[in-house]
Amino acid sequence: MGGLVYYSSASGNTARFVTRLGLPALRIPIRPADPTPLPDRPYVLICPTYGDGEGRGAVAKQVIHFLNDPARRALIRGVIGTGNRNFGRHYASAGDVIAEKCQVPLLYRIELAGTETDIARVRDGLDTFWRAHA
Repeated sequence: MGGLVYYSSASGNTARFVTRLGLPALRIPIRPADPTPLPDRPYVLICPTYGDGEGRGAVAKQVIHFLNDPARRALIRGVIGTGNRNFGRHYASAGDVIAEKCQVPLLYRIELAGTETDIARVRDGLDTFWRAHA
């Protein structure tokens, strides 16, 4: 079974989503000075979307730093993008960017902290995903 790695800003939406999933997860820190985790097994990355309204800057700098390390990047197996539907066509676009750059599937797009349906769907989907990649 694989793991989860996530980034959540001070708003905490992604952290709340991950907490509600109830699965073990490593957090990429908000502050660059804090130690960045080194996963020891394959993982799915959960990442919120930022940006300027034009799609630039969608992936947080801390996530870029995390993925720029070859050892960390080698273990990514999928991505879940989170965001706000108010971003229109850029909704959850960090997931698209990471999936393309890392050549992994975009598994889900989740709005804000997700709904109970999202939690159940992602939990079941991750179980299926990891069994298929065992």
